[in-house]
Amino acid sequence: MPHVRRAEYARVNSSYALEYVEVIHRHHKRTPYAANTFPVEAYPWYCDNEALFYYGAPLSTHSANRSADTYWSLYTSSSNPLAPRGFNGTCQFPQITRGGLDDSWQHGKDLYGVYHDLLGFLPEKYDPNLVSFRVTNNVITSQVASMVTSGMFVDEAQHHLPLLVQPASIDSLEPTYTCLAANKNFSAYGVGSSDSGWTSHLKAASDLYANLDTISGIPPTDPGFHMSLDHYFDSLSARLCHAKPLPCNASNPSLCVTQEMADEVFRLGQYEYSYLYRDAGACTLGYSAGSYGIWVAELAQHLRDAMHATDSAIPGNKRSNDIRYRHNVAHDGSVSRLLSILQIEMMVWPGMGSEVVFELYKGKVDQQYYIRVLWGGQVLKSSNPTLGVLDMLQVEILVAYFDGLVGQRAEKIPSLCSL
Repeated sequence: MPHVRRAEYARVNSSYALEYVEVIHRHHKRTPYAANTFPVEAYPWYCDNEALFYYGAPLSTHSANRSADTYWSLYTSSSNPLAPRGFNGTCQFPQITRGGLDDSWQHGKDLYGVYHDLLGFLPEKYDPNLVSFRVTNNVITSQVASMVTSGMFVDEAQHHLPLLVQPASIDSLEPTYTCLAANKNFSAYGVGSSDSGWTSHLKAASDLYANLDTISGIPPTDPGFHMSLDHYFDSLSARLCHAKPLPCNASNPSLCVTQEMADEVFRLGQYEYSYLYRDAGACTLGYSAGSYGIWVAELAQHLRDAMHATDSAIPGNKRSNDIRYRHNVAHDGSVSRLLSILQIEMMVWPGMGSEVVFELYKGKVDQQYYIRVLWGGQVLKSSNPTLGVLDMLQVEILVAYFDGLVGQRAEKIPSLCSL
């Protein structure tokens, strides 16, 4: 997906100084989730061109003992009579594929090409006092982050580098914290609801569903595949992203998913995300603010901290112990909720690697702070009249908007999420 790159990046004029950057993006391309594969797949999927490393190691400051670089190697046993659901082969479902790893590395290189090579904002070498990376508890985000960090700071590829992660029960980035009121709100208009705005497209897709079910072997009563197009979308798009053929029936190879069917799934999937996060009305903002408000409050606090650090710095000295660049590797649900909160003018299903960047600037003349928000490398346009085109907006306006929704340090979230 489009992201910040030097070739297309529009520089702010020289009367402003860049003070802080925060990036959030969806992970890069992967195999589908196991639940989204067909009961029997007609061809295998191999991942022998990469390794997923899983090991623990003592930090060098605490022990001289070293750990081996162990990785998982998937296999099946001739003594195990059971067949795995979905694809045979050597992949996990999901895992970031070799192509996704390469895309992740390039993403990091492109960001470094702008924020270091072009703007001189990032340090030449990784500095944990200035730069931080954060992931979710889903391991695919760590698989991406390991390549992003290498693409940005090549010399650090063989060194230890921390990835921040919050406890699984309260993670704000994925998010995984419980918000009962938001969930109740969503259940009234979203997936699984009887809301006509939701069910109408499912009814209109009945013929498409019948054809897909016949080909895939998915029972028409399977709720995961039939409450939304999500499962079919993931199953088909993952294949096409990796130049694999659209699937055929395992027993009758003449019954195949056509490109026309796949395109219809993708169109309906785009409708679903637009409806769930924008088009269903004010309830979408309420749902997203409740379920993603903590991360937004964290962002607002980062902006406040960056402004305070700049204003309190000794004139003539560079800030040395304050994070000036934060990088979050997240999921489509993360980015969708954020776009919903920003009330993006045109909502889409965030593709692999989809990126939102917040750039904080300080005017050299008026000493005021301004924010620019980039979506896919271009200035984000909000339908909210207070936000409008998020291009050098006074940062107080955006921060006040966030505070109005969720409160400083997310103080409103406990009451917003309670029933």
